[in-house]
Amino acid sequence: MSDQRRKTFKTILQFTCQLLWMVGLVVGLSGFYLLKNLRENSLFLSHSYITLPAILALASAAFLVASGFLGYWLSLRDSTFLQGLFVYLLVMVFCLECTASALAYFHSTKLDSEIAPLSGVFQNYTGSREEPNSRAVDRTQKELQCCGVHDYRDWLKTSWFNQTGELCVPHSCCNSTFPSCNGTVDQPWQLYPKGCQVKLEMSFRFVLSFIIWGSPVVFLVEIILFLTVAQLMRDYPDYQVLDKK
Repeated sequence: MSDQRRKTFKTILQFTCQLLWMVGLVVGLSGFYLLKNLRENSLFLSHSYITLPAILALASAAFLVASGFLGYWLSLRDSTFLQGLFVYLLVMVFCLECTASALAYFHSTKLDSEIAPLSGVFQNYTGSREEPNSRAVDRTQKELQCCGVHDYRDWLKTSWFNQTGELCVPHSCCNSTFPSCNGTVDQPWQLYPKGCQVKLEMSFRFVLSFIIWGSPVVFLVEIILFLTVAQLMRDYPDYQVLDKK
């Protein structure tokens, strides 16, 4: 291989390794945000193993970044050991990313059953800031701008609503565009129109989609890397790239 051609392949390797860093950053942030989301809404979840896609995404991100640094270092020096280690890391990354994507897709189709305890948490609402269920409900309604499980009418069936004299819903249901809102049910237009179940599903599904689509992106980047490293290996007697006869 000529020096110019070898230099070209090393430039491609450097550029593709930078893509690995970018993909690793996106996958890592997705895993971190999913873990954060799951921890904040743990009372609404029926199973804890939904955290597996997030943990695998973080592990995959770590391997992606490590592979990117190793590949960039490989472009600056010639080493058969580093080439073999780089290929091994790429295989590890692909296995981790595929597993994370498969689990993320599986959980994205089961979100209805995953957040089944949501109704029970709303039923146990007391309005006390010291009570975990009540704090979780108020925080969720404010952050996601939602009211009730499906809509504000879910509050009409709760024991808390009956105790308040059947006049109002929690103030966290009030739409922020209406400063005068006090939660009375005779002014429903001042309350958030959507329920928290659909908002939670949208929030989880949005993050899971980044993990799901991470796998095909990693696959495409790794194809380029495998072809590039294969061309660089041709220069070394320790490796033989088999050609079809």
